[in-house]
Amino acid sequence: MSDHVITAVGLHKRYGATAALAGFDLAVPRGALFALLGPNGAGKTTAVEILATLRRPDSGRAAVAGFDVVREPDRVRERIGLTGQYAAVDELLTGRGNLVMFGRLSGLGAAAAGRRADELLERFALTDAAGRLARGYSGGMRRRLDLAASLTRDPEVLFLDEPTTGLDPRSRNAVWDGVRTLVNAGTTVLLTTQYLEEADRLADRVAVVDAGSVIAEGTAEELKSRIGGDQVDVVADETADLARVAEVAARVSGAAPQVYHEERRVSVAVAVPERIRVLTGIVRELDAAGVGAEDIGVRRPTLDDVFLGLTGRAEAAAPSPDEEVPV
Repeated sequence: MSDHVITAVGLHKRYGATAALAGFDLAVPRGALFALLGPNGAGKTTAVEILATLRRPDSGRAAVAGFDVVREPDRVRERIGLTGQYAAVDELLTGRGNLVMFGRLSGLGAAAAGRRADELLERFALTDAAGRLARGYSGGMRRRLDLAASLTRDPEVLFLDEPTTGLDPRSRNAVWDGVRTLVNAGTTVLLTTQYLEEADRLADRVAVVDAGSVIAEGTAEELKSRIGGDQVDVVADETADLARVAEVAARVSGAAPQVYHEERRVSVAVAVPERIRVLTGIVRELDAAGVGAEDIGVRRPTLDDVFLGLTGRAEAAAPSPDEEVPV
């Protein structure tokens, strides 16, 4: 039995003049939680749709659970679950009614569908709301119900396409807990996300996707190590001072800094043994020049730094997992 439960080699997919996938390669180990990280339009959803047999590639090949997604789509579908970007629940049915319906559509008998629904309601902490119409559920409850529905047949592989987009932090954490439980039970999960922290906290391995192909892959720590050392961050008092701060940071560190205008922040990579020298040197020069700084400090690289370093641009503007997002 192969160690990789999902494989893709040279996938291409075009929509008119737009290349959604351009030589997409992927190998997901069995039992792993693997994250595809990238901005809108990077090709993440198209890749998932092909792997889940919802679309056919223009060229290339892919297999899930040992079956070719083009030649054996029915065999693939028997072994997968899919949760899309938007909760696919019937608002006119109760929570339990939704799960029973999905069970019956999956081929379970009435009694078996009812038992499976009750198991999933308990697993995702929805038992108390089982008899309520789904239209009265919060965003987080809908997402948990949708996730539960994708597990009706206890799939070998679960595709999660940006499952926490638009959720508040508490609901997001509840979904994360559910996903971790699945992986611990042996389910292979392929997760697409724009949330850097989500990939950092959940994934065993991360593939950075841009312009329809995978441009880097590894554990979160392996990817961060590519940046090299730590980061010295300076938040300027005034946006007008950013150019001067960047000039000072470049001269003291000997490296090219990154400038984040909206945050009034300049960030420069430094080797660990040099971080204190660089930090104090920047402080002295800014003080001598009369340039004010709201904050200055040393931090470990993040996946945001990785994405910027690999692509030359910041990751797509997705709300931070720490921000409150209206539901």
